[in-house]
Amino acid sequence: MRRTAALGAAGSLVAGALIAGAIAATPASAGVNHQRGSAEDRGVKLAAARAADAGVDWQTCPKDWGLDAPIQCGFVTVPVDYAKPNGKKIKIAVDRAKSTGTKGERQGSLVYNPGGPGGSGLRFPTRVTTKNPIYAKMAKAYDFVGFDPRGVGHSSPISCADPQEFVKAPKADPVPDSEADKRAQRKLAAEYAEGCKERSGSLLRHMTTPNTVRDLDVVRAALGDKKLNYLGVSYGTYLGAVYATLFPDHVRRMLVDSVVNPSREKVWYQANLDQDLAFETRWGDWKKWVAKNDATYHIGDTPEKVQAQWEKLRAAAKKSPLGGKVGPAELTGFFQNAPYYDSMWAPVAKAWSAYVAGDEKPIIENAAPDMSDKAGNIASENGNAVYTAVECNDAKWPTSWQRWDRDNTRIHEKAPFMTWSNAWMNLPCATWPEKQQTPVNVKTGKGLPSVLIVQSERDAATPYEGAVELHRRLAGSRMITEKDAGSHGVTGQVNPCINDRVDAYFVDGKTDAKDVTCTPHATPKP
Repeated sequence: MRRTAALGAAGSLVAGALIAGAIAATPASAGVNHQRGSAEDRGVKLAAARAADAGVDWQTCPKDWGLDAPIQCGFVTVPVDYAKPNGKKIKIAVDRAKSTGTKGERQGSLVYNPGGPGGSGLRFPTRVTTKNPIYAKMAKAYDFVGFDPRGVGHSSPISCADPQEFVKAPKADPVPDSEADKRAQRKLAAEYAEGCKERSGSLLRHMTTPNTVRDLDVVRAALGDKKLNYLGVSYGTYLGAVYATLFPDHVRRMLVDSVVNPSREKVWYQANLDQDLAFETRWGDWKKWVAKNDATYHIGDTPEKVQAQWEKLRAAAKKSPLGGKVGPAELTGFFQNAPYYDSMWAPVAKAWSAYVAGDEKPIIENAAPDMSDKAGNIASENGNAVYTAVECNDAKWPTSWQRWDRDNTRIHEKAPFMTWSNAWMNLPCATWPEKQQTPVNVKTGKGLPSVLIVQSERDAATPYEGAVELHRRLAGSRMITEKDAGSHGVTGQVNPCINDRVDAYFVDGKTDAKDVTCTPHATPKP
């Protein structure tokens, strides 16, 4: 899931360069034991049994959560450290919209994660209360359940920096002009990593994907469901894949949408470099669309002219930030919305078109931070903190700056739009103060039913190869490919070829006999 205008750890404004979790293999001798019979395994069984007894005390949601009735809210208690289930506890915030069907139609809860790491799922039940037609059939069968993962939002939020300082703009241009620029960014990244340790305390080291997955199993038990029905998008696909590995016989139905690459060599460092290249491809798709609609936008009638206008805008903002707040870093954060989501193609182009015509206000309004929105800034900083903590804890990162410099310089030559922004955002992992783990070996376990995988062919945030690799690892899985499309998060798009199959899977438990390729959803209109 995209983090709106979240600031990169080292000072680059990045609206969503968060790879949606990566999945890697681990030998049995790895330092963290995810095997059955381990202390963590015993701990999660105990926590789940306690949660099943306690249930969820559903109440009207607190006013400041922005979730109106009939949505209900509650908490589920989980251990901070599953190896010590009787030790320190935290509460996981959950919410639900009850199924709209009859008692006979109800099939349990459908739990959702939108991505991140750091994304909140609490808006998911509004898909029922707003009567979103894409989800109408599923809403008859399931209570729609969202949650804030550990460290996020209302679930013991962590922090790495003062939120108001974190959002302050303009930041330095993410594309370095000199070695001095690189040294400055490295200093910011190291300070950010240290800030995570100082501000997040003992919870920081336990901010991992496997722990969030264990929390998910405890939530399942608290909801009264013997088995999990799950929809995960972006990083949520990683949570799903790890859940399927650790709790294969607890899965009833699972759909993963916009999937990461589960190759051991990818998590997380290489996955981000792959993402840079995929973003450049999708950036090219959008430039072609802008050029094709030049009669509307007047930016340029060829992709080359559109690119030239981008470079012109970037240079102008670097020399004199728009409104005193929007430089190249902030521009990258705003413009990155377009390759991320088709729904942002027209809004970004419209704001840019206004700038070309002499009105810079729309870009400023969209790209500059709102210093008065303290709650939003806290949420933005929190999202970035969780993203950083989970990524840095989950896997071992290169500590050699020479490697970071060499790899990102090489990728930048092919993919200049986002590479350095992404590098600075992830660089705190090079000096991370906590022990970095070896990820779970994602694979098919005994009792795992057919998992449904949905992926667009030209996704920027989670390149297509990731879905193919996960499909290979999960025996019996089925894959739906949206051909010649690239929006991140496919199941929310209107495309009957996909929507009907998602309904058939969740409502009737049916998948196609073989993998399916769908034509793309409608191209955005200018």
